[in-house]
Order: sequence, then C-alpha cells, then structure tokens
Amino acid sequence: MPLAKFPRPAQLRVRSLATSSTAKPALSGLSVTGKSRAEKISQEWKGTSATGGNSKNFIGGEFVESKADQWIDVVDPASQTLLTRVPETTSSEFEQAVDAAQQAYKTWSRSSVLTRQRFVMDLQHQLRQHSDAIANSIVLEQGKTYPDAQGDLLRGLQVVETATNIPTALLGDTIEGTWIPQRADFRWVYALGSSILLFHAAYTLTCSFRYSIAPFNFPAMIPLWTIPVALATGNTLVLKPSERDPGAAMMIAELCQKAGLPAGVLNVVHGTVPTVNAICDHPSIKAISFVGGDRAGKHIYERGRATGKRVQANMGAKNHAVLMPDANKNHALNSIIGAAFGAAGQRCMAISVAVLVGNAQSWLPEIVERAKKLKVSQGFEQGADLGPVISQAAKQRITGLIASAEEEGGAIALDGRGYEVAGYPDGNWVGPTVIEATTTMRCYREEIFGPVLVVIKADTLDDALAIINENKYGNGTAIFTNSGATARKFEREVEVGQVGVNVPIPVPLPMFSWSGNKGSFLGDIPFYGHGGIDFYTQNKTTTALWKAEDAIGNKASVDMPTHH
Repeated sequence: MPLAKFPRPAQLRVRSLATSSTAKPALSGLSVTGKSRAEKISQEWKGTSATGGNSKNFIGGEFVESKADQWIDVVDPASQTLLTRVPETTSSEFEQAVDAAQQAYKTWSRSSVLTRQRFVMDLQHQLRQHSDAIANSIVLEQGKTYPDAQGDLLRGLQVVETATNIPTALLGDTIEGTWIPQRADFRWVYALGSSILLFHAAYTLTCSFRYSIAPFNFPAMIPLWTIPVALATGNTLVLKPSERDPGAAMMIAELCQKAGLPAGVLNVVHGTVPTVNAICDHPSIKAISFVGGDRAGKHIYERGRATGKRVQANMGAKNHAVLMPDANKNHALNSIIGAAFGAAGQRCMAISVAVLVGNAQSWLPEIVERAKKLKVSQGFEQGADLGPVISQAAKQRITGLIASAEEEGGAIALDGRGYEVAGYPDGNWVGPTVIEATTTMRCYREEIFGPVLVVIKADTLDDALAIINENKYGNGTAIFTNSGATARKFEREVEVGQVGVNVPIPVPLPMFSWSGNKGSFLGDIPFYGHGGIDFYTQNKTTTALWKAEDAIGNKASVDMPTHH
C-alpha cells in the first residue's frame, strides 16, 4: 500500500528542532502531585523524561540520543503540558537497531531455555518492584486514573508470569521404538520397546527476530504481551511504542536490562509512518505484532505480508453487551457502566453498545443516573473514575460522532460534550455519554473509542444475536442473564471470538490466547498463550533411523515408503 494512503495522524505534533512547540512549558500545568512524580521519573529513568526532555532510542543495550530533525511532542492530555519529545527515528538509527537484533540473535537463540526462563522471572520481579513508576508515567502521558494504570501493568505482568513456564511450553514430542522388516522388500512394521529409532515431532525451533508495534491505550500491557513470549522463545525484538505515550515502554526496556537481558536482544525505536513502513519492508524482520486501529492495521498487515512476514494485527471493535430481563440488575448495570466508561472508553474491549432486551429496556434511566455519578478528572486526583481522552483531535472526533447521532435522529440521554474539570481548563475532557440509537447510525457503525455508550433495543434474544452477528467486528461480547440455557444459546450462536457470561470485559487469561475475530483481527495466529508460542516459533520435526545391523538385501526399493 503506498504511503499516500496511510497519512500521518492529525493529532501528532511533529516539528523540527528550530520551531516552537504548541504545548505548554514543562511542568507548568501539572498539579503538585503530578509535578513531583514527573520530576522523579526524569531523575530516575535513563530513556525517558516527564519534564520536557527527549526520549531516547534503546539500541544495542544503550539509551541513545537520536539525531533526528523531526520530533513529536508528548503532552499530558489533562493540561497539554509538555512531558517529553520522541524522535522520528532516522533510517540509519533504524538500521542500527535491526543490526543489533540480528547480531544478538546469533547467541540469544542458542541460549539455554533455562537462561531465558531466568530472565523472565527476574523481569517479573523488576516490574513488581517498579510498578508505581510505570503507573505514574501512564497517568501523565496517557491520562488514565492511577488505579487503572496499575491495572494496565498488572494485565501485562500476568503474561510475564505465564511465560515463566516456557520450558514446559517448548517441550517437543518423542516416539521411541524399532522398525522391523516384515519382508525383504523393505516394508516395515512398528514394534514398541527398542531404542533403535527415534521420531521427534513438533520440536520447537526459534525464528529470527521480530517487531512489535504498540498502541497508545495500553502503554505497558501491550508491550508485555510480546516481550516475554518473544524473548523467552529465543527471538530478538525491536519495539516501536506509541509516539503518544512512550514512557512505560522505555521503563520496561530498562527493567529488561536490569533483569540481565543481553545487549541487542531488545531494542526500542520511535517514530510514525516512516518507521512503520521501514518495519514492514525490511527483509531481515520475520514477523510483526501490531495492536491499533483499522487503517493502520490493514496497512501493516498487507504491506508486511507482501514481503513474506508473519503478521498478527488486532484492530477495531464494537463490543455489545446484551442485558436480559432476568439478569441480576445491579450487577449488570454496574458492569456496563464500568466497561463502557473506564479508561474514558479507550479500550479495544470496552463495552460500547448495550442491547436492552424486552423489559430490560426500562433500565435505561438507571444507566444514565449511574453514569452521571462518575467523576471525570486528572488521573492523580482523589476519586477520579475516568480521565481525559488522549488528544484534542480524539476529543473532536468523539464529539463529532455524538453530534451525528442528533443529526440522524438519535436521542442523547446523557451528553458529555462541553465537560469542564476545575483546575484543568485545557484538558481533553469528554464526560460519560449515553445515546439511544439504531444500527444504521454512524455512532453505532463506527468505533468511537471514547466514553460513549450506544443503547440499542431488541425484543428477543434472537433479535440481539442478529444485531451482533451483522456487525463487522468480532472482538468481544457479553450477556447478562440468570438463565443457563439463555447463556448457552448466546455462547453457541454469537459470532464473536471472546464471550463473557455476566462478565463485561471477557479478555482471556494469559494461559489462553486472544481470540477476537472477524474485522477485529488479521492474521492466523493470536496473541499470547499457546497462540503466542506458535507465533514466535517455527515447528520442526526430525525423523531418524539408527540401524545396528546391515541393511537386508542388495537392491534398493523405488516404491513410496509407507513406513520407515
């Protein structure tokens, strides 16, 4: 796909060193708590800054100042305060990262699986020890509340913990026995119990190094979906974090170093479209793992596959929750509110559509009342339930989709436009919004990725299933009911990969694999769990025959062997 069809996102401030920034000066708009934590980040971490300095690339085990002439401002979305700047990594710097990964692969891929397991175990310890710092960075750069930022890291940490089981995950299969000639024409029968012949099936062979591209909404969790699995299987990795909130990824890279990871095994570069296209095109990169939006995901998948790479791309979503009249009402409503508005709705597994079935349609006023009680504020503020959206452009897009509902005949039961937060006049604020809509409206058809819940009414469960199955996305869905038969019917007939029964955000635990489908995922192999092991490895089988006696007969057989 040509570059012209993948334009630079409008919300990025990309500028040369000679021009002035539109962001507020460092620390100027932060609260006392925010300033204190920003200063601590800048003092204690090598690769990132939260007081206006530059973020560095991490290449060959060193944090390196980029020589880029284009830089991207990273600002606090609650105040537009400049936190750091990330470089548009130069082509020579990108080549250095690739070369460092290639060189490190020669030894890392041949290291003992126990050595790699020890690294993952030490990384787990480092992440727990420094969880506060990573969460602080997420609050400042991404805008999440502090408890939600801790949850971001925790979900990634669960993947790290699962990866400590890598020796068992990489076990192959062996069949041992003796092949005995049945007749002199070399047709064989198999007899158990001897060790003359060994057959090894599915012996794991690590592939060469991989690339990971992370989104802005989970700056810790998504890198930790890839780093522990990729490295534990013997690969080397180059990571491109989101240019909007790179701090957590830089901290994780430093913690990998503290956990004993050899130089070059993990490298981090920054950038936007040019870096992404370099990833897709470079012949030495064998696989790409991506999480993000539809347009970028399709571009990366098609361009990466065109150069023979293995690609997994998790993309957009429109997750429906069905509320049946027999559901536990209090649990269902609280679950929907939390899943729709947590993280300001900026989760690929957020519940963005509530389908009210039958008598449950009368619950709409209570949904609105509970949503009104949520506190919107900066993430360090006491009692904050959700923070700002990531950028001013995101706010404009979200409010535009809310407005489109009015224009198309929808009813806005709760309007979060024009939301103001005391002390943060320049924040990207959108309050909880509830819209009564139909499936033909833009606000339903397009992913909003903000604190907006679209409510659809259905007469029966079959009607609700038809609505969900006709939607192009298949990331996640949920049903709230006290009927086992109803839940079973929903689970069996819904065409969505991740299903929750009385669970609002049914993200699989890390010992399983991500299972989003339809328009939400491109690729054949999913993230983490057994799928993650498969994505980062290449299977090999070895069939061997060690005969103690001389071969029987003196004429070779040209028939297709059916046994060895």
